Amino acid sequence: MPYCAEFPHALGVLWGFRIWDKFPNMENASNDLDLDRRIAHRLRALRQERGWSLDELAGLAGVSRATLSRLENAEVSPTASVLGKLCAAHGMTMSRLMMMVEDDFAPLVPESAQAVWVDDSAGFRRRSVSPPAQQLAGEVLACELAPGARIAYDQSPRPGLEHHLLMLEGELAITVDGQTYTLAPGDCLRYQLFGASLFVTPPQRGARYLLFIV
Repeated sequence: MPYCAEFPHALGVLWGFRIWDKFPNMENASNDLDLDRRIAHRLRALRQERGWSLDELAGLAGVSRATLSRLENAEVSPTASVLGKLCAAHGMTMSRLMMMVEDDFAPLVPESAQAVWVDDSAGFRRRSVSPPAQQLAGEVLACELAPGARIAYDQSPRPGLEHHLLMLEGELAITVDGQTYTLAPGDCLRYQLFGASLFVTPPQRGARYLLFIV
């Protein structure tokens, strides 16, 4: 998602994270809706809404002022590590940070309009089935992890964030606040996230699941 030189906190596996949006009804989307510029505008707007200076946000997020400035000017694309730190500082999920939230929402979200985010280096793909909106409490993600994937998060974007994870295919071990659960197809894991979490798939099997976030 060129990348800025922040070392990933997620065990180094999220380096090279890139977000890809699909714009099925727009011509020359890469020119008209440049992804990096939309991210930059969103980050700048969030900071300004809170009345924070670059120095204040740098202190809260643990990201250098120089990096924040380059991000807001669309000079670099954020890694997953940086986005995770900014999510924690703003108290929101990565999806809610990234999406251009409108005052209203469309009831129908066609598959062709659902944003797809990919991290090739970690073998992680997620599709925003039901994107966040100001008038809705939750969101839904369709996620895929390749065999042998290992993704760690240092903290919750928001303390007490409620997750409902429904396994569809494969096998997945999830560690939440120090306790590990192994999920098979059909299993549902429900938890409130306050601390670190870890997602691991075995070497021979990947995983496909739906994640409901409230």
